[in-house]
Formats: sequence, structure tokens, C-alpha cells
Amino acid sequence: MQLSDFDFELPEDRIALRPAEPRDSARLLEVRPDGALLDHRVRDLPSLLSAGDILVINETRVIPARLKGRRLRAGSDIAVEATLHQRAGESAWRALMRPGKKIAAGDQLWFGDLAARVTAKGEAGEFTLEFAVSGPELDAAVDRVGEMPLPPYIASRRKQDARDQSDYQTVYARREGSVAAPTAGLHFTPELLEHLQVSGIHLARVTLHVGAGTFLPVKTEDLSKHRMHAEWGEITADTAMRINAARAAGGRVVCVGTTSLRLLESAASDDGRLEAWTGETDIFITPGRRFRIADALMTNFHLPKSTLFMLVSALSGLDVMKAAYAYAIASGYRFYSYGDASLLWKAG
Repeated sequence: MQLSDFDFELPEDRIALRPAEPRDSARLLEVRPDGALLDHRVRDLPSLLSAGDILVINETRVIPARLKGRRLRAGSDIAVEATLHQRAGESAWRALMRPGKKIAAGDQLWFGDLAARVTAKGEAGEFTLEFAVSGPELDAAVDRVGEMPLPPYIASRRKQDARDQSDYQTVYARREGSVAAPTAGLHFTPELLEHLQVSGIHLARVTLHVGAGTFLPVKTEDLSKHRMHAEWGEITADTAMRINAARAAGGRVVCVGTTSLRLLESAASDDGRLEAWTGETDIFITPGRRFRIADALMTNFHLPKSTLFMLVSALSGLDVMKAAYAYAIASGYRFYSYGDASLLWKAG
């Protein structure tokens, strides 16, 4: 398939700049296997699932990964910005940087009082930064000088403020390491989680640390040439056992967010069983893929030509998703990270 197959027109006024309040009041478009479209609210989720189903949530926590500073070189001092996206050691991070063309290996950088040296310059604007401090001291310094890495389609339209520190974090975030939120999870409240459990719907917790590569556009028309950035994830033995048990009892596996789905599909065996799993995944899901374990996906509305729109099209069908997105646009659904949600059932 070609990149142009996944294009659609999206009016700018459909891009949400703030989340719904309360979180679970956001709209939820259910897309059934036959393509039928039904309007709900996120708070209706317990009535759309059945006792014995299992929701898979991503416990990753967003770090303030956007660092603004200066590049110091003999006779030259310029403003730079780094978005950390993958830990590369106790004192090192891989990062996307701007302006990438003006930064070279060996450059000294200062982010407030946090010093770093560029040790490598790779492809696609990726750099390796070696910091002057390491371990917990580096974590604390990043917390001090960094900013929440709002997606570019929000950050370019308004200034970040104190609300984003909580708005751009799920209520169940626990393990620090992401530079972007697993945004489907932003819709959940403690009350909704309790209602789900009272309704007999199980929860399974996984971790996939989302990298800055999630914001990068696909630059090749031939999708077979696109390569995803690797992201670190973990499925514990207990979580694998809970998901296997739910499936064996006839429950459906409902992934909250594309991150949860990508992790399960990376780890599942051909017959759809899970074992404990830890490692990196660069799985790229496009139409034609046979899903091993996911029965449904709760996710936000994604960008045209994005790998995430390709993923939802693989799950529910490209024609179905184009029709669903056209309906969502015409019906006033809000798009992207702070927008509304969809509940997509696997086609066929």
C-alpha cells in the first residue's frame, strides 16, 4: 500500500487544544465489525464491554523530556532544543534535536545548569547526548529543567501551562520513561476504573515507553521502506497469565491505546498466547496483518498519513476507518491527543 492511501482532509478546528472535563465525558465513537457507527461517551464503556473482558492499559509515565538550551562553540552561541526519546545509559539519552543541521558530534550543550556533550549524530535528526550527571541525579535534573513534551500540533497553537502537567498524564501512570502520553488512557478517571471492575471487566497492566518517533511523519510513499523507532516495553508473567486466562474463558482483549496493542502483538505467539516479555519493539502494523491477540482497540483520532491511522485501518479495515473518520469530522468529534476517543472492533 502507498502513503497516499491513508490521507484525508481534517479541518484545523477539529484539533483539540484541551481535554474534556471531566475526562470520561469525552465522546466515544464505536466502530463495529460490520462498519456500523454508534455514538457514546467514554463513561459508557462498562456497558459496551462484557463481564470477563480484559482491558490492557499502559502504565508508562511521561517525563518532562523537552529541554531548551544553548549550543556553545568557539565564537558561536545558538539556541537549541532537545526532545529525549530513549535512555542510552546511566548518563546518556538519545534525542531529536533542533536545529539539527547546526549541531555536530563534540558540541557542548547547556540546558539551564545541566551540561551535556553530543557524542554521536545519527540519521533522521537523532543525536546521543552524554550528560555531566547520571542515574537518579540526571533524572532529577531533567525533572527540574525539562518541559512536558506536548505534541507539535498542540504546542504550535498555544503555550504550555501548569494544567498540562496533569492533563498530559494518565491517572494510572506509574513507570517513568515516555516522551509522549498513551493518549487513549487520558480519558480514564478513578471512578470509571472502579465502575469497570465492579462490572466484572478485568484490567491488565503493561509498560511501553513511547518515544519521540511517534511524532515523526512517514517520509516515503512506499510503506515497505518506512522504519519505526524502537521503543522499550515489558509484559510481566502475572499480566501474561491474566490475559491468557481471560481469553481461555471467552473474554475479549481490549487494548487501551495503540501502544498496548503494539506491545501485545510484538510479544504474542502465533496462536495468541503470551509469556513474560521484555525488550524493544519497532513493529509497524499496516493493513493485511493478522492480529494474534487483540479483539478491540480504544484509541483517539489520529493524523492523516500517520502510522497510527495505518494501524487502526489494519484492525478495522481501511474503507471502514475512512468512513468512520469522515463521520467523526462531520459530527464534531475532537481529534488527536486531547481529543475524543473511538472503540474499534476487529473486522471480520
